[in-house]
Amino acid sequence: MNMHKPYWIPHNAKANDFPPLERALKHPDGLLAIGGDLTCERITIAYRLGIFPWYSDNEPILWWSPSQRMVLFPEKLQVSRSLQKTIRKNKFTLTLDRNFREVITECAGFRNNQAGTWITDDMKEAYCQLHAHGFAHSVEAWYEGNLVGGLYGIGLGKVFFGESMFTRMGDASKVAFANFVWQLQEWGYELIDCQVATEHLRRFGATEIPRLKYRELLDDLCEQDGFVGKWNFDQI
Repeated sequence: MNMHKPYWIPHNAKANDFPPLERALKHPDGLLAIGGDLTCERITIAYRLGIFPWYSDNEPILWWSPSQRMVLFPEKLQVSRSLQKTIRKNKFTLTLDRNFREVITECAGFRNNQAGTWITDDMKEAYCQLHAHGFAHSVEAWYEGNLVGGLYGIGLGKVFFGESMFTRMGDASKVAFANFVWQLQEWGYELIDCQVATEHLRRFGATEIPRLKYRELLDDLCEQDGFVGKWNFDQI
């Protein structure tokens, strides 16, 4: 059933107060609920249900679950020949969870320059709290001691929910992403959520699946044992 208006989350509502995904709007696609808060509990419950927050500074918190979800199955990662050559050069030093706050700050600045404003100050602080609790993680690419690329997201069960990436040097974020996907595959992670479709992610092998199929995958994979706490590459 598609409602004409999104669900308003009441003030002081329980963290799990979200409507069924079927109530998400068709226009704009996936808008499900408005309001609530950005506590660690609410955000992790939202991701577990197939929902994510995305809004601008001048808006209330908006919660989304698009009708089509772009995902990447780690074993289906595609790496171009040119990127493979760059990876073999070992040009970048790669780390996990070395500097989460700097990565999300760089992502926010990078997106704002592209007229994308969803990484608000409140969002940054909320995800830094998630990082402190061992749920949010960052991938860093360094060159001569300088942070030149990276990405961040949330790990629940055997799913990684990607949020944003940035690059200050050619191929830095691509190298970080490819190595990170290989690491997730080694750890037995079976799904990477990319949220909405982009050609950049499609070139890596990401594809779109229906909302309810995505939710079925979460029901299985989020119940499996993942890694909570600080992450490190096994070997680079």
